Amino acid sequence: MTLDDRKLMTAHGHADGQVLVRELSSADRDALRTHFLALANDDRLLRFGQTASDAVIEAYVAGIDFERDTVFGVYGDALQLIGVGHLGYLNTDGEKRTAEFGVSVLAEGRGKGIGSALFERAAMRGRNTGVTTLYMHCLSRNATMMHIATKAGMKIHREYGEADAYLTLPPADSVSFLTEMRQEQAALFDYFIKRHARQAGNLLGSILPRPAAA
Repeated sequence: MTLDDRKLMTAHGHADGQVLVRELSSADRDALRTHFLALANDDRLLRFGQTASDAVIEAYVAGIDFERDTVFGVYGDALQLIGVGHLGYLNTDGEKRTAEFGVSVLAEGRGKGIGSALFERAAMRGRNTGVTTLYMHCLSRNATMMHIATKAGMKIHREYGEADAYLTLPPADSVSFLTEMRQEQAALFDYFIKRHARQAGNLLGSILPRPAAA
């Protein structure tokens, strides 16, 4: 099923409480490590298909190739990564190009549309980079991934407690490129505002006298 263009064109602004999704780079590797290490064991199982140890997560983060894949994040007010989406490009088969999407959201960020926002941004990037099929693999009990897949109208195949979901992406056009550019600009602006506020808060805290101990 083809993803509705209206879903791909959804802009996530800040003023109306929607989610802003920013593209990450190698400079965000420490924040990514902190995010994944903060996942509880069951959340690690749902994200990685195994109860990944800290060492496995460290290796995963260190091995992310930002030149090949695209990683997106949603930052909280304290500049913590609340949600992360990883768009990994798979082998090209003729004119067909497939990318796999994986997502994780910290407990405090669930129920706010963060997972769906990350998926929509990844779908937009996939569309704009010639991806024809967006693929997700997860455990069938992964309610977040199943909700995202169902909402997007993906074809879902369930077997032996696991699920594979597929979505055909429409070709890119001028609207899809412009929409992604605007989304990234809004997310970058929001990030810099949050970073400035945090730096100002830290500076103020270092200047103000601390209360005397009782």
